[in-house]
Amino acid sequence: MKKILAMVAAALLVSSFTPVIAGPFSVTPVRIYMSPSDRAVAVTINNEGDTDLVMQADLYTWKQKPDGEDDLELTEDLLLSPPIIKVPAKSRQVVRLARLQPADMENQQTYRLIVREIPEAAPSTANLQLQIAIAFSMPVFITPPNAKYKLDCTAQKTAMDKVSVSCKNSGNAYAQIIDLTLETSSDQKITARSTGGYMLPSIKRKFDIESENKQPIPNGEAKLTVRLDDGSTQAFDVAISD
Repeated sequence: MKKILAMVAAALLVSSFTPVIAGPFSVTPVRIYMSPSDRAVAVTINNEGDTDLVMQADLYTWKQKPDGEDDLELTEDLLLSPPIIKVPAKSRQVVRLARLQPADMENQQTYRLIVREIPEAAPSTANLQLQIAIAFSMPVFITPPNAKYKLDCTAQKTAMDKVSVSCKNSGNAYAQIIDLTLETSSDQKITARSTGGYMLPSIKRKFDIESENKQPIPNGEAKLTVRLDDGSTQAFDVAISD
């Protein structure tokens, strides 16, 4: 029977010190931070399975379109050595991500390292009907000392039970919103959203927040609290009106 190849892309948005695990494989770190003085950093791939693992790495410049959609383009600014990674069963492989071009001393540079399993390298068996290839997408940040995000958010009521939050990052480093909470001026919770996303410099994104059980969102002065991946929170005074 003909094999079916399925590609599962894992978007890695957790702590940089937490390995991401897909079946018997794990990769750490899941977010790669470099300073302009760093020439290379180590990436570890663990194969806890019973068969050998073969993966291929590609590097992309990572930008975002005005609406926040990712825009990736192959780059030679960085190099992962070796680009073809072979990890025997029950072992680990350390590879090195090296910077080949001078770093920007004013603005953060953003890339994506995508490591894909090569399923054809797996031995065939009579019972194998479905092959799943895992792809890890890891953000890479090269950050000069003074680079920092600068976030500004507003809110507009778009329905009786919905508010549209608009945030812009006018800084020179990424911001990652973890969640958003809307409260009254007396700190009573109105509603919240538990997902956000990356905002690269100069990017503006919108996040819809709906009330629980379709309850009307009251008009008036309110406070919008944004929690970010660095553990900080920022509060914005907003006015909710029809």
